[in-house]
Parts: sequence; C-alpha cells; structure tokens
Amino acid sequence: MTNAGIVASYPVSVTDEFGNTRKTHITGERPLTIYIDKQEIVTLMTLGKFPELLVMGYLHNQGFIKTVAEIKAVQVDWDIESATVVTTNGSDNWDEKLKKRTVTSGCGQGTVFGNIMEDLENINLTKPSLVQSSFYRLLHNIRLYNDVYKKSGAVHGCALCRGENIEIFIEDVGRHNATDAIAGHMLLEGIDGEDKSFYTTGRLTSEMVIKVAQMGISVLFSRAGITQMGFELSKKLGVTTIARAGGKHFLVYNGADTLIFDAKPPGKTAT
Repeated sequence: MTNAGIVASYPVSVTDEFGNTRKTHITGERPLTIYIDKQEIVTLMTLGKFPELLVMGYLHNQGFIKTVAEIKAVQVDWDIESATVVTTNGSDNWDEKLKKRTVTSGCGQGTVFGNIMEDLENINLTKPSLVQSSFYRLLHNIRLYNDVYKKSGAVHGCALCRGENIEIFIEDVGRHNATDAIAGHMLLEGIDGEDKSFYTTGRLTSEMVIKVAQMGISVLFSRAGITQMGFELSKKLGVTTIARAGGKHFLVYNGADTLIFDAKPPGKTAT
C-alpha cells in the first residue's frame, strides 16, 4: 500500500472588505478516481491527506468489500489522480453492484465527472459588476431566510439572487440538492443567469463552481470557505468567488476587480 497523502492547504492572495490584499490559505481538493482490478468505479473529491484509507473505507461502506483480506494492494498516484485497487479474488462478479448507484445527499460523497470537464470549455460568462454597499444589503436580506435551519438545523440553504433581492431560496439536506433544485427552477421558468448571483451556506467546492457556471451565473458567495479546486476553477471559468461572507466581512478569492469598494468598514485603509 502506498502512503501518498498530500498537503491539506495552500497559500493564496485574497482581497478583503477594506480592499486590502493579504495572504491566507485554502483547503485542498483533488479528484481521485478509484479503479478496482482495472475497472473504473467512481471519482471522489478529497482533501487527499489519507487517500488509501479513503479508498478502503469507501469500498467497505459501499458494500464492495467486507474485510481487508479481500484487498491485495492499493496504489495511489496523484500524477494521474487515480487509486488502483487489486483484489485477492477479482471483481468479475461486481456488475450487479455497479448497475444501481444511488447518489447520496451528503456533502462528502464526492462526484463522478464523466465528460463534464470538457463541456466547461464552452462556457462564457459575463463579467459582473458588484457594489460593496449593495452586497452588504444582500447579505442582510439573506439572513431573513433559512427557515428550516432555524427550526431544526441539519440543512444547507442556497439562493438565486438578483441585485439585493432573493429570487428563490431553497433548503435541503445537501447544498448540491438545493443547487440542483434552483437550476431546475431556472430551467422551468426560462430564467437566465447572466445578471444573477448565487449564495450557498456550504463550501465553495469545484462542484459548486461548476454548477453555477453551467447555470450562467458569474458570482458565487458563501459564509463558508473555498477549496483549492474551487479556487482554480473559478479563475478558469471567470466566476467571482466570495467566501467567509457575513456581517461586514468577506474575502474575495477571485474577481476582486469586479467589486466597487464604496462601503469599506472603518478602521483600515487599502494598502
């Protein structure tokens, strides 16, 4: 078994609510495709600290293996972002297990990319223009929502916004479910994403950036943080990403040039 853990955070430059540029760290996120006896099973998004343990735990929890004795070797190669598993008895009888796949609503399950990365080359987003004072009012308006969370917790909320207004707010047990529901609403109602922004209570992962880009939305913001791959994809796709947004505080990870700083909090000036 390899021991191919990688660093969990990476330094980046951000722009804060004062217009200052400073250094911070973002969480790592890497795709890891699992192959069992040369058969592709799934692609997981992971921090990458303990990839071999992740692979074995995933296979066990999904019912592919019952004991460690069923695994002959686990080899992780980050150059090709893959984990190769060799079993002791082969996986010829796994066809039935792979026919029916249920995607859970949890946020740590990961994702299967398929050809989605190739499709992203065709996305051309309109460069937005954000006014800081208006953004603060939008953050205030969002706090009036989160109905289910206020009652019972254990949910994520997402919002489609236009200017300072919330067009639709949806809560679900997973942020990806809530995002997909809003995408369905936009599709059903013929809503264009060009002049919209998107809010999520969850992390700005690669999948969140991909989804809003597919919806034609060029601004994504959250009260939570951003992952390394979410950061890289936001630069590639031209999505303005704002994290740690709450009250008068926020950090712009990509697209600081799209903000007009007209309401800097007192106490600091841009350097």
